[in-house]
Amino acid sequence: MSSLLEKPTDIDHVRSLVTPDVTYVSLNYENADLKRIMPWAGTSRGPESIVKTFLDVGRYWETQSFEPEALFGSSEYAAMFGRFTYRSTVLSKVVTTPFAVFAKVEQGRCTYLQFMEDTFATGASFRSGGSWTFQSNPDGEKVVI
Repeated sequence: MSSLLEKPTDIDHVRSLVTPDVTYVSLNYENADLKRIMPWAGTSRGPESIVKTFLDVGRYWETQSFEPEALFGSSEYAAMFGRFTYRSTVLSKVVTTPFAVFAKVEQGRCTYLQFMEDTFATGASFRSGGSWTFQSNPDGEKVVI
């Protein structure tokens, strides 16, 4: 997994590590509203989808840091946890978030890859105005951010 994340925009490199029909889940399975903000969000297939995601992420944010903190697994599964800091390219907002990557492996090649982050934080780096109103606590009041 760490090898894949070393050069995720190099299609030949990615193809050498994943199956042709690899499933890639970025941030969620499917969310139309999030996809409007982050077009790579959702479930896609093939090594090209992984490369396109990381190319797009590089257009939307400048990576300030990417720090894996734990990597472990078996012959069938791998997981990586860490943190990264991005600066949004349009608004120059900086955000630091934890991340988690999960992979399924068959015969030494990745068949399934799932990348998760604090999407509330990363999405907020694109927020250019307005307010959001939330009501989550059954005993509490609305929260406006």
